[in-house]
Parts: sequence; C-alpha cells; structure tokens
Amino acid sequence: MKRILAIVIVVITVFVLASCGTGNNQGNTTTTNNGTTTTTNSTGEKDTTKTTETTANPTGAKLTGSLNIINLEDRDPSVLRGVRIAGNSVGQATGINGKESSLTDVRCIFELDEWIEFYPDTDATYGLRVWILKHRDDQSYYNTCKFSDLMPNFANYCDLHYPEDAENPDDWYWGNFYLHHEDCETGYYDFVFTYEGKAIAVLTTRFYKVGEISGKSDAELEALMHE
Repeated sequence: MKRILAIVIVVITVFVLASCGTGNNQGNTTTTNNGTTTTTNSTGEKDTTKTTETTANPTGAKLTGSLNIINLEDRDPSVLRGVRIAGNSVGQATGINGKESSLTDVRCIFELDEWIEFYPDTDATYGLRVWILKHRDDQSYYNTCKFSDLMPNFANYCDLHYPEDAENPDDWYWGNFYLHHEDCETGYYDFVFTYEGKAIAVLTTRFYKVGEISGKSDAELEALMHE
C-alpha cells in the first residue's frame, strides 16, 4: 500500500513540474498604451512585438473651406469681407485657383514648397497678416492670443498689403509664402488672419507632400477640400 501511494505522489509531482515548465515557456504578455503587445520570456528578454495601433487623425481637424470669423466687438466687417487663395503647383486658374473671393468657399489644400498667394477683399491697405500655425482644436485660443514668431507650432507668416507698385494692382496678389518640405511636416494648419495684431478669422487647411496632389483634377481637389 505504501509503495502504491509513493508511486501516485511521484506521478502527481511530475505533472505539476511539467505544467510549471510550460507556463514559463509561454512568457508574460503586456499591452502598452500605444497598442503595442510585447511577449517576454522568463529571463525578461522580448521574444516578439506586435503593433496593433492604427493610423488616425490625432486632431480631429475637418476641412470646410470656410473662414471662422472671430467675433470681436471692435472688429470692422470691412477689414475682411472675403479672400481668394491661389497656388502655383496645384489646380487650375479656371478651377480652385480662380474662385471668387469668399468667406465660405476658399481653397484650403496645398502642397509643401508651393507658393501660395492671397487676394483679400478688404478696405484696409496695410495691417493685415496671415499667421500659419499647426492646427489647434481649441480655436478660441486665437481670440486673445499674442502673436509672435516664438509661438509654439509657428510655421510662417505672410504680410498682406495693397500692391500699389504693381502694374495692375487690383489683379496682383497682396502677399505670398510657402512651407519648405525640409522645415515643415505635412498635415493640418491654421491660417490665422490678423489685423493690427488681433485675430479676425481662421481657416483650417491641409498641406500634402510635394507632388502628392498636383496631378489631381479640380473636381478631385474640390472633393478633398470638403472631406
């Protein structure tokens, strides 16, 4: 009887040890905040890494082609009644580059390295500037913002003034700029129109990499501008 009991104990011990060994070989699985799943063995070394994160729009920015007018009590509506924005790489003069001056149907997609021109409808001749900043979800920030080239996410700015020295000033752009592909990322930006240092309107825009949308038709570009 004692011999049988000893054999049973030995068999149970063998099964327990085998089970523990299997558990150690499987290792520990950890999921990080960015969606990366990592398996480590008993020595703490990583065996495999599987990334499950998906690409998403981190800001929730949406293009509409409409300027968000900042309602300041001392704002004169004649400072910016509308604007036409054109570029030298994307679209045709009869399409998105030839739009009428507007507050609600303005070109809002561009490429890096593309020269962008502004044709504002305004009574002001000086004092207008466009700040180009990485897009912010909190658009109310611009209501009281103090603008400078030391601002976070500052990309560029463009002064707008009446081109009185041009041969045909009424047909000439008031200012132009571009974002260099080595200095700026693709993605969403805000064009913040200011007058005498105060924000008066904001246009959400998107910049693509060089050559990414320049071959598209104006119909395709219009669809991108109202995604």
